[in-house]
Amino acid sequence: MIKPLLDNILLEKIASEKKVGSIVLTSEKKTGNVATVIAVGPGKEENGKFVATTLKPGEKVIYRAYSGTEYEDDGHKYLLIKEEDILAIVE
Repeated sequence: MIKPLLDNILLEKIASEKKVGSIVLTSEKKTGNVATVIAVGPGKEENGKFVATTLKPGEKVIYRAYSGTEYEDDGHKYLLIKEEDILAIVE
């Protein structure tokens, strides 16, 4: 298990599926920059005060393009990203 440090967030990219006949095509490009929060760091110190992370595991989020560090494990694609690069929560 990966445990993010500081204000880092571990995301799992969401792949969309398109069915053509009996063939299922998957693509990360269709959903854009949407991912599910897997794990969150505790937060960071800012101006002498501790600021806790506001996201929770299981939330679906939109993140800034070209940010973070990609990691692949057992066929799953993860992205380790700073909380400030999360743009919105999808409800």
